[in-house]
Amino acid sequence: MQEKPLILVTNDDGISAPGILHLANIAKQFGDVYVIAPDKPQSGMGHAITINSTLRIQKTNFHQGVALEYSCTGTPVDCVKMAVNKLLGRKPDLVLSGINHGSNSSINVIYSGTMSAAIEGSLEGASSIGFSLADYGIDADFSATTPFIKKIISSCLKNELPKGVCLNVNFPKLKSEEIAGLKICRQAKANWVEDFEERQDPYGRSYYWLTGKFVNFEPEATDTDEWALKNSYVSVVPIMHDLTAHQYINHLKNVL
Repeated sequence: MQEKPLILVTNDDGISAPGILHLANIAKQFGDVYVIAPDKPQSGMGHAITINSTLRIQKTNFHQGVALEYSCTGTPVDCVKMAVNKLLGRKPDLVLSGINHGSNSSINVIYSGTMSAAIEGSLEGASSIGFSLADYGIDADFSATTPFIKKIISSCLKNELPKGVCLNVNFPKLKSEEIAGLKICRQAKANWVEDFEERQDPYGRSYYWLTGKFVNFEPEATDTDEWALKNSYVSVVPIMHDLTAHQYINHLKNVL
C-alpha cells in the first residue's frame, strides 16, 4: 500500500493560532499531518535559529485528527529543523507554513518567520508553501482561502516544486465571491520607511518603538504581488534561498 503524503504544518503565530488550525484542517484531506509550531508568537523572526539556549518540545492537543502535534520553544525555522531531524522519522513530502495573520508580500518575505519556515522546508528538499492573509485580526475569517489552498496543495503534491524553490502565497482580505482568482507574479519592489519613536518609561529612561510606513515603489506595475492583492487576486510568488545577484557576476569580475 502506498504511503500517504507526510505533511508538516508550522507557522510563526503560535501553535494555537486560528490560521494554523485552519491550514492543518485543510491539509488533513491530503495526507498524514504533523504539526510542529512555536509555543508563542514568533512574528518577524526571519530565518533565526536558536544556538545559545535550549530547545524544548511538548505534546499538545490544539489540533484534532493529526498524526502528531508538538509545540516548540524555538523559532519557526527551529520547528522545521526539529521536525525533520528528530520527530518525523522521514523527510516530509510537503511543508506548509501559516496561515499567517497579516500579509507577507514584497520585502516582508525577508523578515517573515512564516516564509522562513517554508524556505527551510525547501532547503530540506521538500515542496514548501507559505500562506498569509492580509488581516491581522485574531478574529480573521480564513474561509475564503480554502479552495485556493486545496488547489495549490494538490498541484504541489502532483508536481513537485524544483529543489530550492518554495511558494509565497498571499490572500487579500476579501470574501470568496470577491476574489478574482490566482495571480502568478513577482515580488514587488517595496520597502518600509521606518522610524524609531522615542518614549519614556516611568523612571524617565528612554526606550524606542519601531514604527514605519510601507511604500510600494512601482505601484503601476501589473506583474507584482502588491498589484495582485490590491486588485483582489491571490498572489503566488515562487521564491528561492539563493540571494546571489547572478546578473552582476560578470561585471564584478571586470571591475575587481
